[in-house]
Amino acid sequence: MRRAILVLIALALLGAAGLIWLTIPPRLDPAIAREMEKPGDPKAGEIVFWAGGCAACHAKSADEALKLGGGAALKTPFGTIYPPNISPDPADGVGRWSAQQFARALYDGVGADGVQLYPAFPYPSYRHMAVADVRDLWAFLRTLPPVKGRPPAPAFNFPFNMRRAIGIWQWLYLAPVTPPQTAVAADSADYGRYLVEGAGHCGECHTPRDFLGGPIAAKALSGAVLLVGKDKSPNITPSGLKDWSESDIELALSLGIKPDGDSLGGAMAEVVRDLAHLPKSYIAAIARYLKRGG
Repeated sequence: MRRAILVLIALALLGAAGLIWLTIPPRLDPAIAREMEKPGDPKAGEIVFWAGGCAACHAKSADEALKLGGGAALKTPFGTIYPPNISPDPADGVGRWSAQQFARALYDGVGADGVQLYPAFPYPSYRHMAVADVRDLWAFLRTLPPVKGRPPAPAFNFPFNMRRAIGIWQWLYLAPVTPPQTAVAADSADYGRYLVEGAGHCGECHTPRDFLGGPIAAKALSGAVLLVGKDKSPNITPSGLKDWSESDIELALSLGIKPDGDSLGGAMAEVVRDLAHLPKSYIAAIARYLKRGG
């Protein structure tokens, strides 16, 4: 009996040790860290900013899209999260972050304080961005006005309020990736895929999720019930867009007008506002990829 108890205790200790190991925040890839030491291009970073939809979450309104003091609360099935201040303010924003800390947030989902970030921040998609784009985005963010104020902390119930547990979620759903140093050439279906899967993070809304909030990769872009609100995003795979032409998709992404003359609303209206800042060739590349698929 005593031996059985000791075995159970040993197994429990091993399980606890394994759990701790799984939840250790990952370190930034040294190769990415070295690349982030190079100077970024703020002008190129502005394009990445609009492609990534940063203002939609981190600004209070479209009229103040470059004041990134934190946006409206996001109410999810797991609790409420408040997008943080990512302005260059040194006290309340990311003014004291290094370029490497910024890259670690986007690639590994770990904040400057070494704590895992909730995947409401779409790092599962951003981690597919080229290092050069992340470097340029960081350079652009540092040119924006600092904003005072810090949104409330996330209001999640147990067990979702356990930050270290996010490490298990990341272990389950974040497959290892090697981001490219630079992106592929624009105006191609390959570049469209790069934008859709990376900065554009389309799958965050259009890919269905399981009970833990993890994306179901086999059903990528096939439409999903949104985690925020009660709407459902449409199927934007080639089969879901079979009645749309590439021109139809371009028009919808550029002006928010669907083939039947109706307008895109809800979160997509914000997406269209952001995409309006992109070169037309980028919109064409996205349309080409969505219509033709991988």
